[in-house]
Amino acid sequence: MDITIKTLSGGEAGSVTLNDAIFGLEPREDILQRMVRYQLAKRQQGTHQTLGRAEIARTGAKLYKQKGTGRARHGSARAPQFRGGGKAHGPVSRSHAHDLPKKVRALALRHALSAKAKSGAILVIDDLTSAEGKTKATLSQFTGLGLTNALIIGGAEVNENFARSARNIPNIDVLPIQGINVYDILRRQTLVLSKAAVDALEERFK
Repeated sequence: MDITIKTLSGGEAGSVTLNDAIFGLEPREDILQRMVRYQLAKRQQGTHQTLGRAEIARTGAKLYKQKGTGRARHGSARAPQFRGGGKAHGPVSRSHAHDLPKKVRALALRHALSAKAKSGAILVIDDLTSAEGKTKATLSQFTGLGLTNALIIGGAEVNENFARSARNIPNIDVLPIQGINVYDILRRQTLVLSKAAVDALEERFK
C-alpha cells in the first residue's frame, strides 16, 4: 500500500510503501475486543476495599447471654447484620489483570493498524518537530491537515517542543513509538505516524 508523506505545513514529501503484513490484514473485531479488554483490565487500580467483620474496631464481648432471652443467638457486634458491623462480601483490593498471549497482543496491534489503513484514517508525516513550541502554531498546522481527533506517534524520542505544544489540544494524543497501543489507536479518529514510526513498526514486525 502506497501512501503520500505529508509535512506539518500541508505539503508533500514523497511517498512510502506500507507493509501489507502490518497494514494490510483483514481486521478481526474479536481480537481487537480481547486486546482492549486486556488493556482496560490491566489499568484498573483495584484499590477498592471495605472492612469485613475481622477488621472492624468494635467490642468483642458477647452481646447478651446465649439462652433465656427469647432472642436469636448472637456472639459478636461485628457481624454484618448489625449497624456498625463489617461488610458482608464487600470488595477487596486485588488485581483485575488477566493473561493474554504475547502473540495475540502483537497480532491485535497489527489488526488495529490495518483497520485504520482500511478506513483511510492513516496519515504519515515526515518530521514531527516544532521550532517555537507554541500551541497556537501547532493547532493551526493540525487544522490545515484536518486533524481534530488524532493519535500522533513519533519516533523513539518525541520532539520536546512539539509534545509541549500539542499536549493542551483537546482530543490529540502524542506518544513515542514505544507507547503505541491498540486502545489509543481505536479511540482516536485518525492515526498519525512519523516516518521514523513507520520504519520502527516494520523493524518490529519483520
